[in-house]
Amino acid sequence: MLDKSPAHSAVSVPNDLAAHWMPFTANRAFKKNPRLLAGAKDMFYFTVDGRKIIDAAAGMWCCNAGHGRTQISEAIAKQAAALDYAPPFQFGIPQAFELASRIADLAPDGLDHVFFCNSGSEAADTALKIALAYHQLNGQGTRTRLIGRERGYHGVGFGGTSVGGIVNNRKMFGTLLAGVDHLPATYDRDKQAFSKGEPDYGAHFADELERLVNLHGASTIAAVIVEPMAGSTGVLPAPKGYLKRLREITAKHGILLIFDEVITGYGRLGFAFAAERYGVLPDMLTFAKGITNGAVPMGGVLVRDTIHDAFMSGPEHMVELTHGYTYSAHPLACAAGLATLDIYRDEKLFERANAMEPKFADAVMSLRKEPNVVDIRTVGLTAGIDLSPRADAPGKRGFDGLNSAFHDNDLMLRVAGDTLALTPPLIVTEDQIGEIVEKVAKVILAVAEGACPGRGAAFFMPLRRARTPVR
Repeated sequence: MLDKSPAHSAVSVPNDLAAHWMPFTANRAFKKNPRLLAGAKDMFYFTVDGRKIIDAAAGMWCCNAGHGRTQISEAIAKQAAALDYAPPFQFGIPQAFELASRIADLAPDGLDHVFFCNSGSEAADTALKIALAYHQLNGQGTRTRLIGRERGYHGVGFGGTSVGGIVNNRKMFGTLLAGVDHLPATYDRDKQAFSKGEPDYGAHFADELERLVNLHGASTIAAVIVEPMAGSTGVLPAPKGYLKRLREITAKHGILLIFDEVITGYGRLGFAFAAERYGVLPDMLTFAKGITNGAVPMGGVLVRDTIHDAFMSGPEHMVELTHGYTYSAHPLACAAGLATLDIYRDEKLFERANAMEPKFADAVMSLRKEPNVVDIRTVGLTAGIDLSPRADAPGKRGFDGLNSAFHDNDLMLRVAGDTLALTPPLIVTEDQIGEIVEKVAKVILAVAEGACPGRGAAFFMPLRRARTPVR
């Protein structure tokens, strides 16, 4: 059933968009036809011109409990009034210790220590640095090689970009870190197309790690980092048995295994963490996004006891790990995190996502006969819909789909090249899933050959300031 409730009133917008250099955005195209947001509540965003947009992306994989949760905003406001900032080096706040304990309780047994940072990018770089330092402490300083995976995404720090495997994120920045290798991607469309959940084919892709061990020697490899589901590259679930096989090989060779759960953590795959879904215990696990429902930046690394305890040596007055951030365990982020975990627990959102998974998968798979659809993958409350690229412009069909969704169909989704990604908040209802799928079908039709989507809402053209030449 389509939502017919009244739209919000329009709000004023700036008449100059030039100063803001936007991240991961086609800036010139955006500023000709902006997608501007003014508010959000539950499953919806509100645009500056007063339209109501159903959120099929949980913001950016963040807002698992939906938008405008007063429990979270009130906790942030209360904390800001009581303690707006506290230095995280050599000082602490009670909320940070409480939040760390609650996160460790949610995690698989053995992942009992939390190192806080401010984003998924910082979490990935933190985990990689801890891995390198751990081997140094253990007298295995030759273990410096880091291994990621093709089509993997681990943020935009130097470490995360180096082990990441999305070509457009890497090619502009030169060699980055030395001593990095990549496992092959786990995706083979010919054998995995239109899979619900984990594809049956592909566990053997993990065996490529043995080749890298034979090539370099196990004594040179510090860690392997993978996403249980590669999200940013277009939703690639791990094949059945793949993560267990990777765990077996890393354990055999003394290599640390890091799960990047920035996207998959906090209910996205129907469990607190994907490690639980797959029955695999990594040595470290990164998180961000859903920990605060996107309300305040926060990230972190869950670390196994054996790794943490290796650092707890030497004089007690000395810093054990020379790493951290000015805003690690920020009071407002801790308050948001605690309130968010309360919502997940009280509303049983992880269990809800698990129960909704088959209904969501069936609904999205109904799109398989639409024009240009060449594959659909679903796992948890997540789906990737591959559209065939235009011969002369790879990625343009997906970009047009983004515009068509927002401007013409009151829908927010994510795109990765020519893949449409659906990742709705965990509060989504069956009726709303139907609404999302109906709108996606319209988007797919709109970007079929010959269509010209996304032109209907260019409600203003930004004016340009006259600029004084710099001399």
